[in-house]
Amino acid sequence: MIKIYGMSTCPDCAYVEKQVEGNPQYEVIDIGTHVKNLKEFLRLRDRHPAFDAMKRVGAVGIPCFVLEDGTVTLRPEQAGLRPRPKEDVAEGASCRLDGSGC
Repeated sequence: MIKIYGMSTCPDCAYVEKQVEGNPQYEVIDIGTHVKNLKEFLRLRDRHPAFDAMKRVGAVGIPCFVLEDGTVTLRPEQAGLRPRPKEDVAEGASCRLDGSGC
């Protein structure tokens, strides 16, 4: 099973979550619904080098994918999914404080 850490208010996460609805190969973990989910994600984010670049630019690093072999990635393609199209990003929905994307 592939774990997906994200938040329902994140446009990139919502795009990914729609792709996996009803698919038992994926477990979506919303880090905004319970503090235990947030702590689980932060423990991963604080320790895994996959997040180094995200932390440098002040990004959260979601959606995040933990593959069945334990690989941690921020690329939906590596989890068999599509990223949100660039034209969607340009049309407004953003997670970043400066409005430039997620």
